[in-house]
Amino acid sequence: MKAQIITIGDELLIGQTIDTNSAWMGAELSKIGFDVSRKISVHDSYHDIKNILGEVTGRADVVLITGGLGPTSDDITKKVLCDFFNSRMVINAEVLSMVEEMMKKRGIAMIERNRLQAEVPEACRALTNARGTAPGMWFEKEGTIFISMPGIPYEMQYIMNEHVIPDLKKRFSSRCIIHRNIMTYGAPEARLAEMLTGFEQSLPECIKLAYLPNYGVIKLRLTATGENKNLLEKTVNEQVNILYEIIPDLIFSATEESLESFVGRSLRKGNQTMCTAESCTGGKIASMITGIPGSSEYFKGSVIAYDNNIKEELLKVPRDVIRKHGAVSEEVAKRMAEGARRLLKTDFSLSTSGIAGPDGGTREKPVGLVWIAVSSDRGTVAEKHLFYLDRIANINRFSYAALNLLRKQIEAK
Repeated sequence: MKAQIITIGDELLIGQTIDTNSAWMGAELSKIGFDVSRKISVHDSYHDIKNILGEVTGRADVVLITGGLGPTSDDITKKVLCDFFNSRMVINAEVLSMVEEMMKKRGIAMIERNRLQAEVPEACRALTNARGTAPGMWFEKEGTIFISMPGIPYEMQYIMNEHVIPDLKKRFSSRCIIHRNIMTYGAPEARLAEMLTGFEQSLPECIKLAYLPNYGVIKLRLTATGENKNLLEKTVNEQVNILYEIIPDLIFSATEESLESFVGRSLRKGNQTMCTAESCTGGKIASMITGIPGSSEYFKGSVIAYDNNIKEELLKVPRDVIRKHGAVSEEVAKRMAEGARRLLKTDFSLSTSGIAGPDGGTREKPVGLVWIAVSSDRGTVAEKHLFYLDRIANINRFSYAALNLLRKQIEAK
């Protein structure tokens, strides 16, 4: 079963609005067995919208369309659909009643533009929208189902959940698709792919492997497709077990879980606490940790030691150590972690000291260099990493590298 997604709006193409609709719709379609082959964004042009509708006709079982259904002059999708399906506009009584009731509840006077929201092409089946004034519309042509919905995410999601997904499940014999996400850290994408060459070659035909990198964290997505759900789940589980045999040190979760969430879960399981002492990451790690609900159970606090005076006064890093080795060094990173652990009285402390850029680098200590350290009752360990991208990318990479070192120390026996 093939599906395509069309999002309409100039704001999507010029970057004023981020297209979250297609990602959400793609995920929901995948859950009921559809293969989304293409996502297309089109600006508010009559001819462009009509041309893309003609292009996708007969090439997909289902085409989902969002955007351009509002009451203003730039909302032209309904007009294009009416012409494309050789139809005429009619007032849908059920939709009109819902719009009138909505305006009444809001204490807003009903005007002609509101009334016209209930006008739909006669060729469609109107899909009522309890979250807004624009209904969804269901058309069929040459073996393709076209479903047009508002671009406002919560309105689109309501129509999808209330009408589209249930109707598609009745219409199509559902093929089963299972996604399993294995989270890894510690090997670049090319190196990881090299390590898994044999694994990929031996995968059953029903399973595909994808690599999804993000600042050093690489999600391995196994996608299984078939008719027998129980058999697919068994086959996927077998492949996950094989991955654990090949790259056990790189996998930190067999579910779609962030590194910071995994660290927090591990700390909670051991009834342990942590803190951070951050220089180059400027509180990024603390923000990631506290973004997880329930993090107050294990996270005590952070020292943002951006200035060397803070390293000396709060974390008690000796001035002569900073002068001799420099702030970005193994010695200073270790002293920062140890000072934070003493100050905040935690089981683990995590520190970072590096050069995020774009300035401040030297031949000996270039932009992208970071020292990270973890202190615990087993002692203090440090790692050196060298990245090379822009400032924001470096800060993110520093943070993930630090969290991974913490993960390894928590797991160490």
